[in-house]
Amino acid sequence: MERMKRIEFLQEKLAGENLQGAIITYSRNILYYTGTAQPARLIVTPGDYTLFVRSGYDFAVEEVFIPGDRVREERKLEKVTACFSPSEKSQGHGRIGVEMDIWTWEQSRGLQGMFPDREFVNISPLLLDQRKRKDPAEIQSFRKACDVIHQGHEAVLESLREGLTELELAAAVEHAHRLAGHEGIFFIRQPDFFMSRGPLSSGPDLFRISGVVYTITGVGLSPAVPAGPSRRRICPGDIVVVDIPVLVDGYHADQTRTYVLGRAGDGIHALYSDLRKIADDLIENIHPGLPAREISRRAFRTARELGREGTFQNFGKGRCSRIIGHGIGLELNEPPILSDYDDSGIPENGVVALDIHMMEEGRGVVKLEDMILVRRGGNEILTKSPRILFEV
Repeated sequence: MERMKRIEFLQEKLAGENLQGAIITYSRNILYYTGTAQPARLIVTPGDYTLFVRSGYDFAVEEVFIPGDRVREERKLEKVTACFSPSEKSQGHGRIGVEMDIWTWEQSRGLQGMFPDREFVNISPLLLDQRKRKDPAEIQSFRKACDVIHQGHEAVLESLREGLTELELAAAVEHAHRLAGHEGIFFIRQPDFFMSRGPLSSGPDLFRISGVVYTITGVGLSPAVPAGPSRRRICPGDIVVVDIPVLVDGYHADQTRTYVLGRAGDGIHALYSDLRKIADDLIENIHPGLPAREISRRAFRTARELGREGTFQNFGKGRCSRIIGHGIGLELNEPPILSDYDDSGIPENGVVALDIHMMEEGRGVVKLEDMILVRRGGNEILTKSPRILFEV
């Protein structure tokens, strides 16, 4: 029932922001508010809403959880926007919300030509803020996704051996994910984003950080996509980091585990132990309403207390990540961003991925990432795989 209230909540926000309405086109937002990802435009005003399906209408009417009489088949934007009544058009001073980070220049110019006297404002922050709080149906989808990503972890334990290439190991992980129900894609809200199905790296490749994503990236197969697994063969004693996400029922799971082929030395065990201490402290102390920047500051403060200031979130060569995690949901990376630059709070029933690592140059890299459901009275770790350093 809660998902039926999503548009109602949005309508209240539109009225509070003095917006005449919103034109929503991004597939993840369409899915959130209606239950379908078919190409469509959702028009929402403070008192009404209609989903105009551009193609795939027969699919859409079967998939939506909104009433069927709110779904129409229509491709032309000028007919879609006719729902803003002529009397409202004549006022000439309405404010309409659009997803400015999604719309192209051509789309924006066409819309402005249809409404030359209107002010268009970016509604994406409002939509993303609403999506921070997860309802029971969303949390159930997270649980399914975490079951699937755990199957990838099991595939590592079964497949990792001397002479196996990073690519072959990634293929085994991805194969297990797909058979378990991974939809084979992930969504990141960034134009021109490209990466393999997810980072996987080993041995000396762990110290090579591409600019494609701000994490332990792997080097990829060529300069065309410089992230993810390479054809490097894994050797005894190598550390292997696997960070390949999944998508199930439209919701992502993001988990990282660290493996060693053979025995890890005492220094690597100590490095991982301190990383785990930082993660456990955060999991215990995050609470609803806590600003994202305070979570980040706490992580770096704990690292200093452990004597790991130079290794925590280190990228080598004097570089350091200031991001220790992110929200997750219909997109792999959503607000809040757990960094010193985000002062927004974590809502009750928000889900964040704590994404942290240690790099000690000349010794090794260890990484740990888990999804945390933030609740009053105690948080829950949603990811299922044991949170240990695996010696295979």
